[in-house]
Amino acid sequence: MLEIITSDAIPFRHGFFTRKGGASSGVFAGLNCGSGSSDQAEIVAINRGRVAEAMGVAPDALAAVHQVHSADVVTITAPGEARPRADGLVTRQPGIALSILTADCQPVLFADPEAGVIGAAHAGWRGAFDGVLEATVSAMAGLGARPDRICAVIGPCISQAAYEVSEEFLQTFLTEDPQNARFFANGRAGRYQFDLPSYGLYRLREAGVGEASWTGHCTYADPARFFSYRRTTHAGEADYGRLIATIRL
Repeated sequence: MLEIITSDAIPFRHGFFTRKGGASSGVFAGLNCGSGSSDQAEIVAINRGRVAEAMGVAPDALAAVHQVHSADVVTITAPGEARPRADGLVTRQPGIALSILTADCQPVLFADPEAGVIGAAHAGWRGAFDGVLEATVSAMAGLGARPDRICAVIGPCISQAAYEVSEEFLQTFLTEDPQNARFFANGRAGRYQFDLPSYGLYRLREAGVGEASWTGHCTYADPARFFSYRRTTHAGEADYGRLIATIRL
């Protein structure tokens, strides 16, 4: 059975899917929706089909992008469009489910109920730093949304306790804005702990969204429910599954 995390802040059909209820096995056990993984393509297609069914759309209406950790956002106007290189999607077309894949990065779902405009963004540290969240809000505004009416929800992602980074990583953020120090805590042996969801919430609020929240789930800390790139790396596993987050009008 699929497990779908939702938020009362979003009035449209949506969900942050966990790894439960999928057809994959081995290190991908569960609902691996990443066609870029080394999982069997036909099994990934089955998993994505289950997501589409849960969202009430045809498989080709589960819109996606080829994610590249960028700040690029595309507007989806019809089902079955090719996957451009981008990390955000927006639409005002009913019957299309926007989808984002993650495995520690932030999946962010957006909605302006009054304008009937939705968005989804893949926001790892690089994408968030470069402005993918603001770019998604801007693209929604281009379709008639208004930032102060937008609600944005960050789904399961890596938490500060699990996100150890280097001095060089810290300096990248401090050079951009010394106030970014508040998103870091001292770690072990000269390392630091980065608070990705708090940084995402800050960027969303700075973009003027009316409501921004995080579901509070850490992907690294809960292997039974979530895939995690960093946990896989620490375990020395060859590959990892991808979680999916979706929203539709």
